[in-house]
Amino acid sequence: MHIYILKRLGLLIPVMIGVAFVVFTIGHLQPGSPAAIILGEQAPHDQIALLEYEMGLHDPYLVQFARYVFNLAQGNLGTSWITHRDVFEEIMVRFPITMQLAGLSVVLAIILGIPLGILSATRQYTATDVVANFTGLIAVSIPNFWQGMILIIIFSVNLGWLPVMGWDSPLHWILPVFTLGTTGMATIMRMTRSSMLEVIRQDYIRTARAKGLKQNTVIFKHALKNALLPIITVIGLQFGGLLGGAVLAETVFTINGIGFYSFNAIMQRDMPVVIGGVLIISLAFSIVNLITDLLYGIIDPRIRSQYR
Repeated sequence: MHIYILKRLGLLIPVMIGVAFVVFTIGHLQPGSPAAIILGEQAPHDQIALLEYEMGLHDPYLVQFARYVFNLAQGNLGTSWITHRDVFEEIMVRFPITMQLAGLSVVLAIILGIPLGILSATRQYTATDVVANFTGLIAVSIPNFWQGMILIIIFSVNLGWLPVMGWDSPLHWILPVFTLGTTGMATIMRMTRSSMLEVIRQDYIRTARAKGLKQNTVIFKHALKNALLPIITVIGLQFGGLLGGAVLAETVFTINGIGFYSFNAIMQRDMPVVIGGVLIISLAFSIVNLITDLLYGIIDPRIRSQYR
């Protein structure tokens, strides 16, 4: 398994280079001059031209990209054009907030989604199943930013129960975590239901019931364990999706995470910050996928034997 982990970690290098190439190219194609953004549009033309020369903007595109990758390999994400601060340090200050928001949202999605999916699968075509599916459909259809604003209007403006913005206390966590978690809950619930329905029709489940085992034992010890692989896949994808979706939640609730930081950078055309934020989120997403693959081996002995 150690060799497998090293191989997967090695694959992160071309993935990061590919992500950097795409985002760097988009930034390179944007109209206007980075030097003009740094000095201001009213700066004299000769000062802008001098700064462009110092920044190497007159070099060929591939030379500029190679220089950026070389700096990236040394852990240097550049300097913000607006604040003139180190991008890596600024992102690392905000990274724990984004991870905490995404992590709590995934935990909420798991706590609500898996039990609802099991309940829906074991009571197929009943009123419980219909209500659970309808709830999941509504949750997955509502845009996060709209749901966040509605929750602010109800629980913060009208009722005054919860704070509107920030990430300072558990009370501040409730609305953004619920906003992000409900979409993930719906997806996990539907996958759990589908996977459980496939498993509970298998012969070994009928054999377990024929032996007189209790319903909870059959469901949780035999059926759920064999239905976990696709559920874990969805959970891993949801966590990665929530890292990207945190941009909306952090913007709506004014949470000082990577998403809010990157959003302001996009509005100010601060490309070093934008590229750095995308790279860090992509790296976190790739590591989450690696952890998801390793969980396969822990749950399924057949996959674990392949690692050996």
